[in-house]
Amino acid sequence: MTENTRHSSVGNRTVNDREWIVGAVGVVALVILSAVAMVTGVNWKLVAISWTAFAAMAVGVPLGARAVRSSHPLEPVWGYGLASGAMVTSAALFLVPQALGQHGRLGSLGIAAGFLGGYVGHTIGHRFTHLDLPVDHTATELTVHALSAGAIIGAIYTAMPSLTSILGIALISHKAPAGYAAARRLADRGRSVFPLLLPAAAVGLVALPVGIVGFSPESELRGLLFGVAAGVFLHVAVDLLPECTTGSETCPVDAAAHDGDLHQFQDRLRRHAALSAVLGGAAVVLAWSLVV
Repeated sequence: MTENTRHSSVGNRTVNDREWIVGAVGVVALVILSAVAMVTGVNWKLVAISWTAFAAMAVGVPLGARAVRSSHPLEPVWGYGLASGAMVTSAALFLVPQALGQHGRLGSLGIAAGFLGGYVGHTIGHRFTHLDLPVDHTATELTVHALSAGAIIGAIYTAMPSLTSILGIALISHKAPAGYAAARRLADRGRSVFPLLLPAAAVGLVALPVGIVGFSPESELRGLLFGVAAGVFLHVAVDLLPECTTGSETCPVDAAAHDGDLHQFQDRLRRHAALSAVLGGAAVVLAWSLVV
């Protein structure tokens, strides 16, 4: 083994260690905060919500990481289509109404700010993809969303009389697909999926301290923060919708590997992309209609 090869190997191992540490820090911090919350008498519902959010995303992550091994051209289309369709629909059904319910005007402003902020951060932050950073931009955006939502969950859901089915559907319907889609994107780039444990834990990382301290912001701030969380998540969901063009991550079209009519092949993929996104959204609507 040459010196250059050893250097490359060590360098890759260092990056993987850093990615693992990012995820481990999120999990360890969530465990510690959960223990502190229970000792200090914080409502057990906050602990349950934090771990439900964590489990929902954590379930989707290994599924997305394994799916990238498939070589069938329709697999990424259906994977991303179902996940992003469910994400868009759950954001519209659960996140946006929460933001507007807290404060109509500032909630709306927060949605716009979160969506555009996600786009600007994604676009400008593209140059950082060439650096050996331990967190991908998709994981960063999901973390921002979860931290914003966690602040509101800590302030609001402490007062909830009980854990409701609609809350469980809200958490699972957007966390699990987000975990799947983000993990698939990372695995497709040859990156570790461990950093996704940070956004999985991020709801609890803010919700539990807010509950412990007893901080209760005014409705204006609640609406703004929930709007930002909804807007950032909507951007991530829309960014993951399959776009069947050459070079696309979510619906790859490799002209060199396709012998037939390329345009006809693209049209076929687009039909599957549209159908999968609609079915992903319909699944969330069905679950929502059963518990409302």
